Amino acid sequence: MDKPLALVVFQNKKIRRTWFNDEWWFSVVDVVGVLTESSDAKDYWYRLKRREVEYGGAELSTFCRQLKPSSTDNKYYTTDCANTKSLFRIIQSIPSKNAEPFKLWLAEVGYERVEEIQDPELAQKRMKELYKQKGYSDEWIEKRVRGIAIRQELTGEWNKRGVQEGKEYAILTNEISKATFGKTVEEYKQFKGLEKRNQNLRDHMNDLELIFNMLGGRVSTEITRKDDAEGFDKCKDAANRGGRVAGNARKETEKELGRPITTPENYLLGPEKKNRRELNITTK
Repeated sequence: MDKPLALVVFQNKKIRRTWFNDEWWFSVVDVVGVLTESSDAKDYWYRLKRREVEYGGAELSTFCRQLKPSSTDNKYYTTDCANTKSLFRIIQSIPSKNAEPFKLWLAEVGYERVEEIQDPELAQKRMKELYKQKGYSDEWIEKRVRGIAIRQELTGEWNKRGVQEGKEYAILTNEISKATFGKTVEEYKQFKGLEKRNQNLRDHMNDLELIFNMLGGRVSTEITRKDDAEGFDKCKDAANRGGRVAGNARKETEKELGRPITTPENYLLGPEKKNRRELNITTK
């Protein structure tokens, strides 16, 4: 996760968050610290979980996922994280005068998500604005947004054809990447100097890399449909063939240009440095 997005601010206090399963997950310890003003938020969270169980309440840990949001020391530690819905439930167990404005803030976050579900164009508009704030060009943003749509269409086909989200999606994605660029996603991230878990490779591709990435995904979708591929193995074959089409096109382009398409260039010190700011969210 890129640093400008890894933290949000509530009443001048930082809350770590990370993007997981297409939504934000917030550090529960950070939220507890904000609401209780405790000098030891970790201990408060531990005791709160015990108290809920002792008094016949819910096991609050079941509302959490063990994730690794970015820390202030630039490292990643496993900690309890909760999405917006789960945080509402956890906050109900915290006796604090600070809880109400926090609930209103979370409600605003949740409402924006509902708006985006009802109007996907609104989600695109917000996403484009976010990339623009980070310093990306309009031309790059249009390609990135188009690439997201192509990726969603491809994974939609995989889902309909019995491919399991998670590990199997990752394997098929690596098939396309390896055939297109000669590198798996993990190898490509290493090539660009990115951290494996917390940075999206496509956010660090230049225009041509995005174009060939889109080509590999789009052709894989078309082959999957043409073959009416069912199950992981057949979808894997389609992914490999789609990636090879893009890979051959990449090699021909490299011959014409006299240089490689893949580059270690990334946007850690690219457009983001023009406008590297921490997203500041406060209650009104």
